[in-house]
Amino acid sequence: MESVVNFVKKQPPGRLIAGGFALVILLGAFVLMLPVSVRKGVNVSFVDALFTSASAVCVTGLIAIDTADHFTAFGQGVVAALIQIGGLGVTSVGVGLILAAGKRVGMKSRLLVQEALNMDSGKGIVRLVKSIIFMTLCFEGVGACLSFLVFRQDYPFWHALGISIFHSIAAFNNSGFDVLGGLRNLIPYQESILLNLTTAGLIIFGGIGFFVILDVWKCRSFKKLSFHSKIVLTTSMVLLLVGTVLLKATENISWMGAFFHSVSARTAGFSTYPIGEFTDAGLFVLCILMFIGASPGSTGGGIKTSTFFTLVQTARSAFSKRHIGAFKRTISKESVSKAYMITTISLVVVCAGTFLMCVLEPEYSFMQLLFEVISAFGTVGLSTGITPVLGVPAKLVIIIIMFIGRLGAFTLLSIWIERPEQNIRYTEEPVTIG
Repeated sequence: MESVVNFVKKQPPGRLIAGGFALVILLGAFVLMLPVSVRKGVNVSFVDALFTSASAVCVTGLIAIDTADHFTAFGQGVVAALIQIGGLGVTSVGVGLILAAGKRVGMKSRLLVQEALNMDSGKGIVRLVKSIIFMTLCFEGVGACLSFLVFRQDYPFWHALGISIFHSIAAFNNSGFDVLGGLRNLIPYQESILLNLTTAGLIIFGGIGFFVILDVWKCRSFKKLSFHSKIVLTTSMVLLLVGTVLLKATENISWMGAFFHSVSARTAGFSTYPIGEFTDAGLFVLCILMFIGASPGSTGGGIKTSTFFTLVQTARSAFSKRHIGAFKRTISKESVSKAYMITTISLVVVCAGTFLMCVLEPEYSFMQLLFEVISAFGTVGLSTGITPVLGVPAKLVIIIIMFIGRLGAFTLLSIWIERPEQNIRYTEEPVTIG
């Protein structure tokens, strides 16, 4: 036992985080298979339980089986708990439990949180975790209250309260799970302005990142915000507006529906219109939004808004011969290199996943399979409706892609490839490009 503990302690933070997520997924799958979690007369296979657990912990929302129709109130509570753990992060939840027990947070735990939140320094880790947990509970509490006003009109008090709490947790953590039953998602409420705006608001705040929310709360002025916050807020606003206009232009939906799906496609996965009825143009717009995803330090996935912003500014700089940056700041060369590396690895994951899906599920169109893979990688949860009927090998592929998307392709790659920095420099020579 002691040797196992020593082995764990010697592992780098990234590897421990990945192992923590994998362990929670497996434990969640086993709990979801217990009789107390499954409705009477319903059979839940291990693969479907694993898929549900992985989708919840990876805050995706893709479902192999309907959550309300297959799981009891206890099972739905387990799914909500897995979503919360996945959204906050295994390390942040662990530190929160240590603090709740009144114990001291060790250096190893601080390093894990620092790695998980992609922070440059471990200073103020405990205070940050407290702020994140408090902020999460506040947003989810307000969201549950507003959602309850809508669901109470159609369900008994306690049932409406349960749905509201589950929905608020899923929305703020950018996970498109619903417990309405019948694989309907939020289609019955496509004309509910309050629920649409409440859900969109929770998704937006959960997707811009905890650091940005804290920065806005502290500064309360755009000029005083950090460079990172300005990039995230500007890019998010532009993507929401452009996505809304393009979806309205390509689909026969209302402006509210176009705005909602532009928000939801950025890693949430809720839908108020059947995605399977969208045109290829509309699905392509959603694919782009899903691939870009949310922002660093948030509950969402994708390559992140800051990465996309850096790519755009690099391209602009190449044509205009100006510095790579904005808001009177220059983006570092290290950030530019990392942005290209993340995008390249992400494209490789999506292409490889799509190829495997085309081989395993040839009866579906390329756009349907590409959409499914990008939705899994971006931890979005939108689907054209093919997820429940996928074969076991295809579901396993989607599980792996969801896991990679939640941890981040670059992080996952760096976990297994450890190379010392080399100071060797060779003669520089130009390469013909284009």
